Amino acid sequence: MQKKSKLILMRHGQSEWNKQNLFTGWVDIPLSKEGIEEAIRAGKSMADMPIDIIFVSSLMRAQMSAMLAMTEHKGGKIPVIMHEGEGKLEEWSQIYNPHVKENIIPVYASSQLNERMYGKLQGLNKQETVDKYGAEQVKIWRRSYDVAPPEGESLEMTAARSIPYFTEKVLPLLNKGKNVLISAHGNSLRSIVMSLLKLSKEQVLELEIATGEPMVFANHDGQWVRE
Repeated sequence: MQKKSKLILMRHGQSEWNKQNLFTGWVDIPLSKEGIEEAIRAGKSMADMPIDIIFVSSLMRAQMSAMLAMTEHKGGKIPVIMHEGEGKLEEWSQIYNPHVKENIIPVYASSQLNERMYGKLQGLNKQETVDKYGAEQVKIWRRSYDVAPPEGESLEMTAARSIPYFTEKVLPLLNKGKNVLISAHGNSLRSIVMSLLKLSKEQVLELEIATGEPMVFANHDGQWVRE
């Protein structure tokens, strides 16, 4: 592992449903005006950090956040979504100018980085859900490690898809000295941090990841540390 490689993890800015206090999960909701401002502030805070490759979830709030943040970046390269395995879209989106191709940042989107799927809670108001089912039950659905909401995913289930994707797709790039930005969601990023820092199930439940605030990690002598 080269010490110079950096991993930047960024939770998307506030979405319209975050603003309305609704369970969102896999519902593909855009950023709110405040979320747009958060993403731009995040971009300013990492404007001087080298970024070679970007990974985003398949949901627009994560993709909007990455693209808005990159409008503030000083590296001069343009982020371009790569459509691997998408048939005609991959074939027809090829770049044939070598100079231009050298001046892009490839962006890879995957549902493996998506937020927890909240099942039948999606679209429900969080406070109304507490009023209906009780604070303790909603806390179990939201904050336990291995209990899923009705027809949804637990954090354990989210980790079972996000960590292997990170291990297979992202770690090899970091091992080659590449600097990587991941724009995703609270629970997929919590899973990745749990893996990086070797957190216990109890510790990861206490981990809070704020919207629009990049976290920077580096590997020192085989150990990941937050800078």
